[in-house]
Amino acid sequence: MRLQLKNIALAMVAAIALTSCSNDDNNEITGEGNLKLEFDNVYGDADFAFNTEYTNSNGEKIKATNAIYIVSNIVLTKTDGSTYTVPKSESYFFVNESDAASTLLNLPNIPAGNYNKVTFGIGVDQDQFNAGASGQGTMWTDAQALGMTWSWAAGYKFVKFEGTTTTATRTDANFRVHTGKTGDVYNYAEITLDLPDNALVRTNITPQVHIMADLKKIIDGTTVINFEEAVDVMGGTKVQNISANNVPTMFEVHHVHND
Repeated sequence: MRLQLKNIALAMVAAIALTSCSNDDNNEITGEGNLKLEFDNVYGDADFAFNTEYTNSNGEKIKATNAIYIVSNIVLTKTDGSTYTVPKSESYFFVNESDAASTLLNLPNIPAGNYNKVTFGIGVDQDQFNAGASGQGTMWTDAQALGMTWSWAAGYKFVKFEGTTTTATRTDANFRVHTGKTGDVYNYAEITLDLPDNALVRTNITPQVHIMADLKKIIDGTTVINFEEAVDVMGGTKVQNISANNVPTMFEVHHVHND
């Protein structure tokens, strides 16, 4: 019994020591640095490219010509459980497949530390929308330029995925899938991703977190969109299902560079 108690005591001391080391690692690191989030679009197991034919699980073929989504409200979590929230005014990005520069998000002034999780939203949250035009800065006009708005009352498009589809009775028909607020439902999705390796933010190290975004899951995930039924998906329960079921499963961290 004494031996068991001794072993238990040693295990507890070791656990406390490990926790203390983890906390000390973050506490001893000072200053600020930068962090980059890279969004790399794919389609299922294939690289994503415009005007390339892909076949969905229901046998329908698509060729995409437009793919944009809003990344927002980024929160970084350290190994000790503490978090850093990127200021809301600096935390809305349009990731546009047509603009390579937009797929790399640069986050400045991050407290130095070891980070093992990233949380972000897809879309515009209710608080931001309720801030009104005066609280949007240039965001509304930037969104308009990309075709990422409806009317002011309807608000922003959170995800825009467009192209052509060939189904049983349609050949190269134009399709449009737009998510966003539907009625009183905001359809804002939040995603938390574990990092396979810690992102080591330092004054002289800028980690780059490589996130794979599977665009196939917008229309062919838990909820499967059938373009034979309708080529425009822009409202109602279909958009709610895409936002609730498909969008949160789109993203996965592939690796972290600490260069």
